[in-house]
Amino acid sequence: MTIKVLIVDDSALIRSVMKEIINSQPDMEVVGVAPDPLVARDLIKQTNPDVLTLDVEMPKMDGLEFLEKLMRLRPMPVLMVSTLTERGSDITMRALELGAVDFVTKPKVSIQSGMLEYTDLIAEKIRITARAQVKPRAAPGTAAAGQPLASLRNPMTSSEKLIIVGASTGGTEAIKEFLIHLPSDCPGILITQHMPEGFTRSFANRLDKLCRISVREAEGDERVLPGHAYLAPGHSHLLLVRSGANYMTKLDQGPPVNRHRPSVDVLFNSAAQAAGKNAVGVILTGMGKDGAAGMLAMKHAGAYNLAQDEATCVVFGMPKEAIAVGAVDEVGPIHELSARVMAYFAAHGNRAMRV
Repeated sequence: MTIKVLIVDDSALIRSVMKEIINSQPDMEVVGVAPDPLVARDLIKQTNPDVLTLDVEMPKMDGLEFLEKLMRLRPMPVLMVSTLTERGSDITMRALELGAVDFVTKPKVSIQSGMLEYTDLIAEKIRITARAQVKPRAAPGTAAAGQPLASLRNPMTSSEKLIIVGASTGGTEAIKEFLIHLPSDCPGILITQHMPEGFTRSFANRLDKLCRISVREAEGDERVLPGHAYLAPGHSHLLLVRSGANYMTKLDQGPPVNRHRPSVDVLFNSAAQAAGKNAVGVILTGMGKDGAAGMLAMKHAGAYNLAQDEATCVVFGMPKEAIAVGAVDEVGPIHELSARVMAYFAAHGNRAMRV
């Protein structure tokens, strides 16, 4: 089946290059190009595309305003085409909140040659976006976290227990949903989300404003503290290491694993070695198998693992692979996972805590 793509971008050059890239693929075709959202609105009705690629900064109608209306009135898979700037990353984070499936960045230098070098990445992102589960939604508010579940209020705070999280496509919203209900004294959290450099800091800052816990982009050599979450930066793998009685973060710029840096497998494998049974692993929405082998290593080391269910995943790839290899103890919808994790800690808080 051919994937029908509608390109929306105010740059004629970007529209031309994107069209060339997409039409060079055997399984996709461009059914229309639009210089702004007003033209795009009519073309959507005419062409009924499977995927919309949307520039984050658009004339005549703001790209976010257009996306918000689209996801309420005519939800469809949207791939954002973003600029590698602070403003571009903030807008992109907001676009993901509004329902965009994923994003790809424009090259900073030599747009035409740079975009052509991105051919495989853009084609892969479009294929993933086309398969995503997209649901109607109202525009989300920016209010702080709601009341934590009463069952989470437990005096078992410990610097020994840890929560280790991995995600990819659709993961920004899933991670937010997971973290936003956690109390300020929950165990320390390490997170790997597949995301390029320049966007992870914006994502961490946005989460920090919404959650009771402190969320930051990991810098390496930090002590992992209760009530704190450490997000892998886009340029490095994030690892958990032990230093005496403390857990510490470590960054590594080694080669990609499963084509990703940061890689979920790298984080999970390090947690298996450093934390063993003191860790709870959580694997969320995402394409591919990154995290499955590492989560199995965590399980063999005594960790308890949870996976997001298919119904609430944007892409049920990574959780499915982890389940298939026998790495997962419990499967549940995203809105229940934080409560299930804390319930597990409450039930097992009196057991031996050291590895």
